[in-house]
Amino acid sequence: MKFEDFLYRAPYQFGGKTVDRVTMLNVEVTVRTREGKRQKGFGSMSMGNVWAYPGKPYDVTLGEMRTLAAAIKTVYEGHREYGHPIDLGVQVEPACMKAALQMPKLAVLVTLSPFDAAVHDAYGKLLGRSIYQCYGPDCLPRDLSAYLGADFKGQRLHEAILLKPKPQVSLYHSVGAGDAIEAADLKTRLNDGLPETLPDWIAYNGLTHLKIKLNGSNLAADVERVVRIDRVAGNKTYCLDFNENCPNIAYFLDFLRQIKERAPKLFDKVQYVEQPTRRDLKADRANVMHEAAKLRPVVIDESLVDLETLLLARDMGYTGVALKACKGQTQAMLMAAAAKKYQMFTCVQDLTCPGAALIHSVGLAAHVPGVTGIEANARQYVPVANRPWEAKFPGIFKVTDGAMRTASLRGPGLGAV
Repeated sequence: MKFEDFLYRAPYQFGGKTVDRVTMLNVEVTVRTREGKRQKGFGSMSMGNVWAYPGKPYDVTLGEMRTLAAAIKTVYEGHREYGHPIDLGVQVEPACMKAALQMPKLAVLVTLSPFDAAVHDAYGKLLGRSIYQCYGPDCLPRDLSAYLGADFKGQRLHEAILLKPKPQVSLYHSVGAGDAIEAADLKTRLNDGLPETLPDWIAYNGLTHLKIKLNGSNLAADVERVVRIDRVAGNKTYCLDFNENCPNIAYFLDFLRQIKERAPKLFDKVQYVEQPTRRDLKADRANVMHEAAKLRPVVIDESLVDLETLLLARDMGYTGVALKACKGQTQAMLMAAAAKKYQMFTCVQDLTCPGAALIHSVGLAAHVPGVTGIEANARQYVPVANRPWEAKFPGIFKVTDGAMRTASLRGPGLGAV
């Protein structure tokens, strides 16, 4: 287990917060079969404490997550059961949650995720296959009812995913709340050889998809910002993300209606909207999304920590789920299966994932049916962390036509190393 710290080339603003650094947790595990064969696996993830553990100072939440990582390491070292990575992931999660005491479940999942990823990676390498080819009944004998309840009796995990990756997935470029849209927005130039305005990024990566971060505190400003970005960007596909900052459903509905009235062609290009109101759905039952979801798919992200929250969100009118590698490969696979059963819109999102974490995330997007794009913003904010990976995985780290190529992900395990 090893931590790496990186400073951002420029601050990233989202949900009323600003982030200028990232701590990566890199984990290597060794698994052993009943026959004594051993295999190493690797997992990596951004700690993302500002997003996963809000409400306390940065150093406090990062410190608690680092302490939890050491406790999770002890849980894994003491686990002696044999089983498929899905079984092992489900088995160890309660002990990891118990070790976290009062930490939010989302922060626990983020801290746990590189350990879980490393086990999946090792299992695939043991069999010499992509891990996505290890979710069928030859490897995973139990059906989904063992993990998701009786409603899933007779359904199999491999039926909910693709055994081979899609050849490419579109890259969603993040337009942070503080990012320069045009040159006039620049207060100072970085002059580091990378783009600094939205038109420059569009040309640099051949962008076709944009994820727009919105603050949710000023309706007129939010509407104007989206309209302005569309005017500058031209014909693009959009995801809009409030990071739970809309004060209520009325604000969100007003936003959608104003966008539709002011720019109907722009409105038609919005693929989905992410987590408009608070993540604690049980405490926020009045902000239902039924009416909004008639206009555009509304996706839970921060709220999604287990099947219970997925079902609650569905009952409250949410029509989509955001899968993330940072919540664990085990959970991502089970939630992908649940989303398919309940016919929910599915997307894959980022946590400023560089290097192996991005490779893991792209692999997830490439193997889940219906996912056509993936956010990948480490290339914007912390490109230094990507550089060791660029030569080996150019299809992922060197984008020129708005799409990431997956040909290099056909190796065993998660495909990163």
